[in-house]
Order: sequence, then structure tokens, then C-alpha cells
Amino acid sequence: MRLELPDVDATEALGSALARTQPTPAIVYLHGDLGAGKSTLARAWLRALGVTGAIRSPTYTLVEHYPLRGAGRALHLDLYRIAGAGELEFLALDDAGADLWLVEWPERGAGALPPADLRVDLAVSGAGRGAVLSPGSSAGTAWLAALSKIVACEPLLTRTGRNSFQLPDL
Repeated sequence: MRLELPDVDATEALGSALARTQPTPAIVYLHGDLGAGKSTLARAWLRALGVTGAIRSPTYTLVEHYPLRGAGRALHLDLYRIAGAGELEFLALDDAGADLWLVEWPERGAGALPPADLRVDLAVSGAGRGAVLSPGSSAGTAWLAALSKIVACEPLLTRTGRNSFQLPDL
């Protein structure tokens, strides 16, 4: 699935749509250069799942744990600063039992991470971002089908004003 995200609001709307349609558990690999919108997407996603308070970028801590609305936990990992997959041992991720993994720079942990259900590639596109979503499992395929129902062969976001966008109702 390819999407054009003209501004930050559109990236946040995508995060909300992904949260509304995600399976549990879900493992998501977020790919893109620095500044591509990975952390923006992750923050919006976590907010849509009921995370309140500060949502910190895990750039220096490598992993942040968040309680989700109701029950469950999410992990947000940023592996940019690790040298190799062997360093993941020190994060005790085997015992994580999280309902959602959002992994930035997953290629740096290749071989030590669980396989992705969904891959999200973000890239700067003019003043906005382009997003390509690809399934990595049967759960990911079903997830994209559910997301497609929101999109319904139309753009994910509908223009409601000069620079404002919103998701259609489910």
C-alpha cells in the first residue's frame, strides 16, 4: 500500500488508523532516513492506543515501555545507536511479552528481532512524506486488508481545510 502524507497531521492520522486496525500482538518495522517521520508516526500510534503523558523518543534509551489502555504493553525501540544485533541481549526483550513492537532502524537488530507483521517505509516527499506499507506475515496481510477498508481505494485522508486532514469514519 502506497500513501502520500502531505504534512505532519497526515502522518499522525496514519498512526491512528494503524492503531485502530492492528492485530494483537503486532510487530512493526519502521524504515526511513533520519527525519522521515518514524518517531512522529510511532507517537501518534501510541496516543491512539491510549498512552498518556510524555512519549519519549528511545534514541538514547534504545527502548521505551508504555502501558496501553485497558491492558497490555507496547515497546518502542530505536536501534540507530547499536552496533549489531548482539547488543539486543542487554535489553531483555525476550521477556517483553508486548502487544505492540514499534522498531525504528530494525536492520541494525537483524537476526535478533522477531519477524515483522508489517513493514512501514517512510521517505521525505516534497514538504510531506511518502509511506509504503508491506505485510511480513499473514497477520500483516489481514491488517492491510482492514486498513484498506478505511482507505477504500480512496486517499487515506480527506481534505477538510487548507492544511487539515482527517480519517473517514469506520
